[in-house]
Amino acid sequence: MTTLNVLFLCTHNSARSILAEAMLNHMGQGTSGTHFKAFSAGSSPRENQQPNPLGLQVLKAAGIATDDLRSKNWDEFALPDAPHMDLVITVCDNAAGEVCPYWPGQPATAHWGYADPSAVEGSDEDRLQAFRNTMYLIQKRLQLLVDLPADKLQKAMLQHTAKELSKVHA
Repeated sequence: MTTLNVLFLCTHNSARSILAEAMLNHMGQGTSGTHFKAFSAGSSPRENQQPNPLGLQVLKAAGIATDDLRSKNWDEFALPDAPHMDLVITVCDNAAGEVCPYWPGQPATAHWGYADPSAVEGSDEDRLQAFRNTMYLIQKRLQLLVDLPADKLQKAMLQHTAKELSKVHA
């Protein structure tokens, strides 16, 4: 069985990247015999940054584990002893425009943009619904990823495949 390590990046690593990490780890056994291991990080998490409580709430309500989730700086994944990444995906427009660190092994990269659910104002229910909507959109694209045949997940094809998935209207 092949394992693909996927790193999701966002600016603060508190909402979208955390949702993507938790969901891919939950869905992680692809139908092609590929296992996915997800991680997340931010380009500039705030001091003492924590995952957004509303994000954790919608993940828990969906039956997805949240115990090991934490906000972290992307520099953690550029260290020599960091896990090797096969795919790095930005999930917010700010992080997509930033200069990323050098990722050992030159992983495939893609940008899958999602609106920031933590920026939604309104009632508690409105804000919670924004997180549910974002989780659903991320899940749709992740399901396409985990369902890909093994040949589409080979290193030579992964760059093209990840970018093609960014065009899917989620």
